[in-house]
Amino acid sequence: MGVMRMNGYVGRLLYVDLSSGELRDEPLDPELTRSYVGGSGLAARLAYDIVDEVTDPLDPENPLIVMTGPLVGTAMPSAGRCSFCGLSPLTGIWGESNTGGFIGPELRFSGYDGLVITGQSDTPVMLAVVEGEARLMDGAGLWGLDAYETQDRARRILDEPRARVACIGIAGENGVKMAAVMNDHGRAAGRTGMGTVMGSKNLKAIALRGGGEVPLADPDHFALVVREILGDLDEDMAAMALRMAGTAGYVDMALMYGDMPIRYFQRGEWEPASRLSGVLMAEEYQKRIRACYRCPIACGRETHAPRYGLERVDGPEYESVAALGSLTMVDDLEGVIYAGHLCNVYGIDTISTGCTIALACEMFDRGVLTVEDTGGLAIRYGDVEMIHRVIDMLAHRKGFGDILAEGSATLAERFGVPELAATVNRLEIPMHDPRAFSGMAVTYALSPRGACHMQGDMYGVDTGQGPAVELDIVPGNRFEDSEEKGRISARQYAWRNLYNAWTLCQFQNPGVERLLRAANAATGWDLGVDDLLELGKRLVALKRMLNFRRGLSIKDDRLPELLFDPLDQGGSAGKVPDVDKLLRGAYEELGWDAASGKPTRDTLEALDLGFVVE
Repeated sequence: MGVMRMNGYVGRLLYVDLSSGELRDEPLDPELTRSYVGGSGLAARLAYDIVDEVTDPLDPENPLIVMTGPLVGTAMPSAGRCSFCGLSPLTGIWGESNTGGFIGPELRFSGYDGLVITGQSDTPVMLAVVEGEARLMDGAGLWGLDAYETQDRARRILDEPRARVACIGIAGENGVKMAAVMNDHGRAAGRTGMGTVMGSKNLKAIALRGGGEVPLADPDHFALVVREILGDLDEDMAAMALRMAGTAGYVDMALMYGDMPIRYFQRGEWEPASRLSGVLMAEEYQKRIRACYRCPIACGRETHAPRYGLERVDGPEYESVAALGSLTMVDDLEGVIYAGHLCNVYGIDTISTGCTIALACEMFDRGVLTVEDTGGLAIRYGDVEMIHRVIDMLAHRKGFGDILAEGSATLAERFGVPELAATVNRLEIPMHDPRAFSGMAVTYALSPRGACHMQGDMYGVDTGQGPAVELDIVPGNRFEDSEEKGRISARQYAWRNLYNAWTLCQFQNPGVERLLRAANAATGWDLGVDDLLELGKRLVALKRMLNFRRGLSIKDDRLPELLFDPLDQGGSAGKVPDVDKLLRGAYEELGWDAASGKPTRDTLEALDLGFVVE
């Protein structure tokens, strides 16, 4: 099939029906890209026409959509990401997960902007796309392998040593609800169980290789913008800090602010947590830094864990350090490094895994869980060896691990304490406490995939990292919980949804003006500053309506009960955000009805979303 030139896009999607084995190319609709851009935005628009209120996330009809954006695979710094999307088996609502590395650019180089995968194969398969030619291959020899072995074996099967591979590990095969899609060694599309969806389809791996290019409308101006961004990088203190100590370099600052959760979100201070610092990791365990495609920041770490016989470990980053460390009262950094490695090997989300284990620790501490429930295993805070054992049990669904594999909300419900689950819409809270940054309350309550810090990083805004002044997204008092703060948070929410459509790493903040110039130079569009928030608001409104069709309502715009208890120590002591007031401002900014939480008819029409009104 011939492909019409679309600046900023390869111009075609690959549709795969695993039930029939049919593969077909479809031209990318220029109108859809102009309205939904790419990444999780375009994926949500495609999914809206495929799923409905009764689609089970593990049914063959639920699509696994892998989508890039118009900046991916270009010279734009830190535009090497892609999104894995579909209905989430963990939450039952919209699921999206964003990953870095090289898999997104390689998808475009292999000849496609995205993949739309439906159906279910009778036997394990691998999808291979090499130089624009797609085929399904026998994956039986890959089934049962861990995520690292799968990537290596897939390349050998293809005889393509430089192929990029996205795959599932044991957890995805076993239907663990927080299974990740792994790629580029230890990179992960971790959240919402997209690896579970992939496993339900008997799709073990996606292997990509190509030498194509992304056409640009104005290559000379695009190159100029890129040079400007790279030229100013040395003045970006946040980016330089990430390069020096990785994301775990935030540990010390997070502890100062009271942002790093301790003992399942119930303590404000714990001195041993400082032993989890990224600075200490760099000094004692780091082997080298690693970068994603065309990323000048290089926040990735390669470490080692000699106590466990490991000379090479990918990571861990901040979220893993906190979820598997301070949240469970573990201060053994090498033990945490190994716990993160196990999650990578098995292919599971470190945030949901750490939160679920920490919840089990809390329930055991309160006597809600006993050794009779756990098969004789004491689930206690501070026991890193127990965590290692439980991760193995969870990934294999062995014994008590079979219950943990369903996630925190199910665990708490099963034992009659649903109020203990630190989740929003069944997705575990990440490692940023909204008591430390009130704007995060809006992000968590409204995020279309459940609790997510990457849908509006107000902790970054209020610490001065990448403010978007042209969009009236400016730093302020981190404890402020006014309606105006809610409006700012809503704007950041829309802005980051657009980031996830371009799709750009959120650690790269070149500024609104430069990003706008780069986007227009790539696509040939004539976007203005005023168009950016409109695009972002269209994306969040579409995902909102998809979730309301799945059964959510304004009653679900809430934080877990644990986070309404003020902490008595630490950088956020005594603070609890006024969520209702913040949400009033957010609803107003987004054009959503304050009584129902739905985008109003006028808002939907203004955003060209009239098709969802009925």
